[in-house]
This record gives sequence, C-alpha cells and structure tokens, in this order.
Amino acid sequence: MYSNTPIIQTKQILDNMLAFNLADSQIRSELLDWYEVITRQNYFQYNDKTTQTDGLAMGAPSSTIISEIFLQHIEHTHLPHLAQKHKLVTFFRYVDDVLLIYDSQHTYIHSLLHDFNSIHPNLQFTQEVEQNNTIIYLDIAIHKTPMNIKISVYRKPTFTDTIIPYISNHPTQHKYAAVRFLYNRLKAYQSHCRIPT
Repeated sequence: MYSNTPIIQTKQILDNMLAFNLADSQIRSELLDWYEVITRQNYFQYNDKTTQTDGLAMGAPSSTIISEIFLQHIEHTHLPHLAQKHKLVTFFRYVDDVLLIYDSQHTYIHSLLHDFNSIHPNLQFTQEVEQNNTIIYLDIAIHKTPMNIKISVYRKPTFTDTIIPYISNHPTQHKYAAVRFLYNRLKAYQSHCRIPT
C-alpha cells in the first residue's frame, strides 16, 4: 500500500484538508514543509539501482499516517456513490484490508471489483469470497449461519503458537503484554452475533 500512495496528490489532499479546517497559515506551511521533507526520503536502492521513485517508504512511521490521509479521501469521495450503485450493506477497512457485506442477489461482485479498481490507477483490489459460509478478515474467521454470525480467532497455516519466552532477555512488561494481548483479544471477540432483522 505505502509504495502505491501518490505523493503529489496526497500533498494536495492534505493542503485542502488544512484549508477546509481553517488551519493557521503558519501551521499549514510547516506541515506541508514537513510533508516535503518526509516524502523526499522515500527512495529504495538495491544493487546501486533506485527501485522506488514514487510512493511512501516502507517501514517509516509517517507512511501509515500519510497513506491513511489518502485512503480516507478516496473513501469519502468515492465510497458513497459505489455503495449506492452496488447496494452494499456495509463496508469495513483496516489499513488496506477491506470487508464488504452485500446481498449477492443485488450486488455483482465482478462489477463492483471493476469499479473499485477504476477509482485510482495506484489502487488495485483483489477479491476473496466466502468459502463454506466462512470468510477470513484480518485475524478472525466469520462463519455465517441461517440464524446468526459466529466469530472465531483465525490462525494462518504458518502460525507457530509461540510468544516471547519468559526466560528471554526481553523487558518483563513486553512478556506480560504478549499474554495480555491474547487474553484481551479472546474477551473482545464475541462468539455469536445476532443478524439484525
């Protein structure tokens, strides 16, 4: 996603956002200067050849914020029209993973995918459809039944089930945080969700 975020267009989006929100002119100028400094450091070299000339740097903390500005702009300008045209029930996005809920009697997924891929030349989406009434989204498996939806934790086939060993040299708070994360995730996911009627 980061390497496909258009730098010049996103700068214009940021400038428009600042103007719309009546940002102080000095703050606006400083933020746009900051943007220039950050995005000029986006190149990647391999074997003395520059391989990335546009987009954001992979692994840079600023890339998440800048790409989110671009994606939210795309959502706000294109999604309402696409949702109405294709009769989408709802839309979820986490970074560059999208989950769409739609009625296959009213929505044609190939037409929808074509429209999504026509939004911007740098954005190309792929599709995964449910298999056996189940779809994977991020780290959850969503199982559709006639009466409700069941959610369970999904683990990739390459999952190793290992966390930081207690006898390792990591800070103690990191070790406890790893266990707390697993416990909190277990509590946060509901095992059954009632479908609204």
